[in-house]
Amino acid sequence: MRNLLSLLLAAAVLDAGPALTVYNGGYAVVRDTLPVQVRQGVTSVAYSGATAQVEPDSVILRDITGKAAFSILEQSYRNDSVSQAMLLSFFEGKELDFLRRNANRPDEVIRGKVIRSGHVPGGGSVQPIIEVDGRLRFSLPGEPMFPSLGDGSILRPTLTWRIQSPVDAKFDAEVAYLSNGFQWEASYNLVAPEKGDTVDVVGWVTINNQSGTTFNEAQVKLMAGDVNRATNMFATIAGGGMPMAAAAMADRVVTEKSFDEFHLYTLANPVTLRDRETKQVEFVRATGVKAERVYVYEGRCQEFYGETPPDANKVQVYRELMNTEANGLGMPLPKGKFRFYAQDDDRRLEFVGENRIDHTPQGERLRVLTGNSFDLVGEHRRTDLRRNNDRVISETYEVKLRNRKKEPVEIRLVEHMAHWSDWTISENAVPYTKLDSHRAEFRVPLKPDEEKVITFRVNYVW
Repeated sequence: MRNLLSLLLAAAVLDAGPALTVYNGGYAVVRDTLPVQVRQGVTSVAYSGATAQVEPDSVILRDITGKAAFSILEQSYRNDSVSQAMLLSFFEGKELDFLRRNANRPDEVIRGKVIRSGHVPGGGSVQPIIEVDGRLRFSLPGEPMFPSLGDGSILRPTLTWRIQSPVDAKFDAEVAYLSNGFQWEASYNLVAPEKGDTVDVVGWVTINNQSGTTFNEAQVKLMAGDVNRATNMFATIAGGGMPMAAAAMADRVVTEKSFDEFHLYTLANPVTLRDRETKQVEFVRATGVKAERVYVYEGRCQEFYGETPPDANKVQVYRELMNTEANGLGMPLPKGKFRFYAQDDDRRLEFVGENRIDHTPQGERLRVLTGNSFDLVGEHRRTDLRRNNDRVISETYEVKLRNRKKEPVEIRLVEHMAHWSDWTISENAVPYTKLDSHRAEFRVPLKPDEEKVITFRVNYVW
């Protein structure tokens, strides 16, 4: 991971604003600019723009031009930023003034002794206890009035360095570090007519910031891929295009390129990402994408010791599409959720299923399960089991497929050969294709309101 971080830093161009590269794994590389002025000898430098979930051992401070010669003697990270409860904890056992604001008479100052502040280190809180005129109150008698902050208090999470320099120097340094508290995910909305095999695709990237810090006008990149990270033995920080067939998309909001063994998506415009904010940016828009509807029945794979589960008669519905330029797509698609909508006769959209896809390179086929068909029914049963000799066992099956739709369909009957990899099929009523060592597929066309019975024998050779 540190090598990857170094590559990202070496490729970065130093901008005035912050920059983020957000990963699928719930973290980001954060980069920012820090004006640094050091004296000959040792100088303390502080940076208060860090997130609340920094991984301190990942922090890099450097002069991106490589001209400043300095060494870092010491680095520290503090996240005990000032809060009312924390300041009250400094005054436990002491007296403090509280300002009570009254609606119909002048405000007044009440003197009270802080018995318990309510602050719990590491997060959480309990009721404060304040003694006023010899009586205990489980609430504050007013707004606490604190003395000025001491030098040891901080208002925001802060990184500090003790820097040794052979000469006086002034330069713009880059601060970069890994931080938890970020997440991004792709989502795809596919809209289809009530009938037909073409869809319109709109893809979004959704970025979520739970880092404890707001980033104003940040340059944002999104890294897609399975980046390996070492497991932390200890918790470091407490977490709190259309390529499209439309010429109008000349200026893409998100551009993509291959980076190392992954894919990097860059947002064209700066983004303000507030703490606890979720933001979405469109990155794919395509029309007329062919997405064939595929019906699959796998009754055999549901069987377990002769028992048939309740959903064994269901015929599954898939949408199958090619991620190619010829099909209106043709860009690496990061993993995410595919949502399907169908347009009714009144042109209103209805939700008809969703599923997740993995990272899908350009040129690959996508098959997405959207649900089970209402009007297609399958029945699967074994009618015979016998041992022909010491080396051959035979099973005979009968499968019934029914189409209760008003239009013809094709159902792909997928048979799983669970007992052994050396098998043949005989006495079959419908031709089949061997998919792999344990599966065969029968393609069965059905007219409206038609039932077909498929029989076949499987011979296992030991």
